Amino acid sequence: EPRNSLPPPIKGTNGLNCPNMEEETRFVDSGRPPSLKVEKPWGRFEQYAHNVPCTVKVITVDPGGILSSQYHHHRDELWVVLDPDAQVELGDEVLSPVPGEKLYIPRGTVHRLSCAGEQPIRILEVSFGEFAEDDIVRLEDVYGRIGP
Repeated sequence: EPRNSLPPPIKGTNGLNCPNMEEETRFVDSGRPPSLKVEKPWGRFEQYAHNVPCTVKVITVDPGGILSSQYHHHRDELWVVLDPDAQVELGDEVLSPVPGEKLYIPRGTVHRLSCAGEQPIRILEVSFGEFAEDDIVRLEDVYGRIGP
């Protein structure tokens, strides 16, 4: 069953259901992927996964492009927005995240990504759990690809 509404953000999150990067969160304890921000003399890095099975992709959506309204049975996703003009449907919410924002999408949550601008947009996607392209349950698709 897909979930159309998200639980309220937990204390210590950035309002988009993703822990602040300054704090480490244990995947096993919270159900959310671990993340960590580490300061270095030359700058910093953000670590989205550490010693957990995951798949990493950069999704590019062309202007006017829209992904399926979909959910997954076997994986959670963390999206890091890389470009302006992304539009994200997450449960019952429509978001316009700015570059650098992070969105946590638990398995079973209905979600959709589109490009609302005149330039392509990119999302860094980190999938946690069993990854397979056939673990996409499409609820609506402008390209005619409905179903699992």
